[in-house]
Amino acid sequence: MALEENIIQLKHMGKEFKTANGPVKALDDINLEIRRGEIFGIIGLSGAGKSTLLRVISGVLRPEKGQVKIDGLPVWENPAAKRRLCFIPDTSCFFPNATSEMMRDYYRVIYPAFDSGRFDELLEQFGLDPRRKIQTFSKGMKKQLSILYGICAGTDYIFCDETFDGLDPVMRQAVKSLFASEILNRKFTPVIASHSLREIEDICDHVGLLHRGGILFSRELDDMKLDIHKI
Repeated sequence: MALEENIIQLKHMGKEFKTANGPVKALDDINLEIRRGEIFGIIGLSGAGKSTLLRVISGVLRPEKGQVKIDGLPVWENPAAKRRLCFIPDTSCFFPNATSEMMRDYYRVIYPAFDSGRFDELLEQFGLDPRRKIQTFSKGMKKQLSILYGICAGTDYIFCDETFDGLDPVMRQAVKSLFASEILNRKFTPVIASHSLREIEDICDHVGLLHRGGILFSRELDDMKLDIHKI
């Protein structure tokens, strides 16, 4: 078990969806390791399987084959493993008519380590009104709010689907700085899925390229840059 500590590990993982025309493979024979303390980027075009991959790692979806473990623990229907992670989908999900304060109280129930004081400070820092109904927020504001809940949940891992989609350049940089600060101050590993390498290349340590449901390669970002030559 020592080799599986402080790591997300996928072995020969596959996921398919049943349709009227038969099963469709979304992910096929995924082998991947993500070590704690690094910022891991998952890059792929729309339809490559990024969202499905994050949902499987988070335990939202059950794979048809293979293993998915976090720190040596199987994720599917395992509360001990799920307490270590927070998943932020590409579309923000909040209760109807909820305010930021109401959702904060909900997150405190789900995540015992949720830092309410830090959340209130970050709300003020990002200029978000805690008493305003979230449904009146813009797409970018909802994305910011989702990220703040994820940061303050106090989990070891955070999985973000298209994190920077809808954020302006200033807020994008603010979120990146927030991730970097968390890594310096505690055990924290962000996994970020994006369709654009340019959006995350200045923050990620490691990148995996997902194409048609399979991992083409997983490499250190600095090593990738060394392999690129201008002709």
